[in-house]
Amino acid sequence: MADLSDFAITRRWPPVRPDVIQLYTLNTPNGIKTSVMLEECGLAYDAHRISISDPEDQFTPEFLSLNPNNKIPAMIDPNGPGGQPIGLFETGAMLIYLGDKTGQFLPAEGAARYHTIQWLMWQMGGLGPMFGQVGYFHRYKGSEIEDPRPRTRYYNEARRILGVLDRQLDGRDWITGEYSIADMAVAPWLRTVRVNYQAEQETGMDGFANVQAYLERFLARPAVQRGIEVGAA
Repeated sequence: MADLSDFAITRRWPPVRPDVIQLYTLNTPNGIKTSVMLEECGLAYDAHRISISDPEDQFTPEFLSLNPNNKIPAMIDPNGPGGQPIGLFETGAMLIYLGDKTGQFLPAEGAARYHTIQWLMWQMGGLGPMFGQVGYFHRYKGSEIEDPRPRTRYYNEARRILGVLDRQLDGRDWITGEYSIADMAVAPWLRTVRVNYQAEQETGMDGFANVQAYLERFLARPAVQRGIEVGAA
């Protein structure tokens, strides 16, 4: 049995099965990325729900010991490189790690590997942060600000980003042709614009036919449907 006692987070959220991956998450778009990947790969894991609204969760010393940036998700793999446990945060790093660990959804070498990673980085550096601002100014606390300029800026930037994605998807079922970690990173954010932010019209997402069809393909996958429920209240 793996010994995870060196990870302080396990004192607050004890493993049910210490020999499997420990996932600390919530079913936000970032949380869904990793749970979908774990489901798609068929890896066993324990899911621990972390509240992002309760400072007694994500700001505790135990959680910060695994992710000093106090964001979900984070994870521990008791069977990491060299058979030693490894803790990880940042979804991009986690998706690449799981792709390399399993040999699934991330090409091992060649141009296809780097094309997949570039679209993953595109999501992390652009789509995710900009869509998050849409959510804040359209649906959450920022919606109370009377000045329309922040909302307009992020609506327009989201529309531009969606145009990039729509063009990339022209003639393709998935972003790089084959279903990959890039899709697992991008599509949960599209779902959030629709389901959580209810901003398809404001961002123009309802007018991008390739994006709409792509999201439906993603949501139809059984592993995606299971992954979305991980960490739900």
